[in-house]
Amino acid sequence: MRLFLPAYSFLFSEIGMATSLPSQLPVLITFLFLLLLSPSCFAGILRTCQFDAIYQLGDSISDTGNLIREDPLSPFARPPYSETFFGNATGRCSNGLLMIDYLALSSGIRFLEPYLNTDALFTRGRGVNFAVAGSTALPVEILAENKVLAPVTNTSLSRQLDWMFTYFNGICHDDEDCFKKLKTALFMVGEIGGNDYNYALFQGKSFGEVRSMTPMVIQAIKDAVTRVVGYGATRVVVPGNFPVGCLPIYLTGFQSNDSNAYDKYHCLKGLNNLAIHHNNLLKQAIEELRKELNVIIVYGDYYNAYLKLLSRVKLLGFDTKSTQKACCGIGGDYNFKLDTMCGAPGVQVCPNPDQYISWDGVNLTQRAYKFMTGWLIRHIYSKLQCGA
Repeated sequence: MRLFLPAYSFLFSEIGMATSLPSQLPVLITFLFLLLLSPSCFAGILRTCQFDAIYQLGDSISDTGNLIREDPLSPFARPPYSETFFGNATGRCSNGLLMIDYLALSSGIRFLEPYLNTDALFTRGRGVNFAVAGSTALPVEILAENKVLAPVTNTSLSRQLDWMFTYFNGICHDDEDCFKKLKTALFMVGEIGGNDYNYALFQGKSFGEVRSMTPMVIQAIKDAVTRVVGYGATRVVVPGNFPVGCLPIYLTGFQSNDSNAYDKYHCLKGLNNLAIHHNNLLKQAIEELRKELNVIIVYGDYYNAYLKLLSRVKLLGFDTKSTQKACCGIGGDYNFKLDTMCGAPGVQVCPNPDQYISWDGVNLTQRAYKFMTGWLIRHIYSKLQCGA
């Protein structure tokens, strides 16, 4: 807090001229709380890390246009996706910017081009996005062996890593050159794994069956981190899963008449417990990797970033009546139908997406991602050891 108080110390002196400080403490505390929570407080802070590139692996939370190049008929390839910020569809599964976009802005790096954009000029000083919406941590063949189909894409985490290897082979002369070039890059390995569970649950697998998949999913992520470190990564962020029981897709698909099935935020406890289980195993894996690989590996706590946002919706100006409704959707308690999603004919977009957390029932709005990124940066910055 010491960083922020001097800039606003004039408030204390001016208030003191009119009234006593104790009577204004609630106002000041609220003001300072909102100031600290605001992502603008952390805008640009990653510049001090001097990252000259960011490399992203993941799914729809991070995809900036790979899926729509695999599948031009994807709804993400047309409005209303991306319109709020870009004015046209870019393949981002939101109304505008994603968390990776805000991380790039904070690092002073231009938005990452999707790897499959053959028109993009990939240069050092920028990085590349390998994430594909709908991707799974496990190869689709492994999922199929467990009677789970991946309906959106065949590009799993291992294929994204193969793309990354191909890319680095093109920009590096040899391993030593790669280690030198990637030493000052940030690697984002995920979020990934959520779709493995999503597909299994919506294809009729029980919670127990899905929970039994978790060690395999975690191992796939662990292997991915080992591979990127082998390429030359020295700073890696590995995000965990969201509290999926708070998302309209799950609130609709697993709606319950039992009030005990919900927590204080009206999120489904069972689904959130599954995400917590995944995240706990992931944190254990990260601890193991730190010891094995001797590089900086940081857990990205997307789960608590989302809950922090959810607990502050009123203070942050979100519509408290629409906290768990999709902005772009139709029907039901959560403005969401699995068979009539955003982008389908007749599906309307809310007039005020900045007041919504959920964009399409699965992915979040630009403004929600903005606040989550601000919280995330605050919690990972010191662990990245940028001054080291």
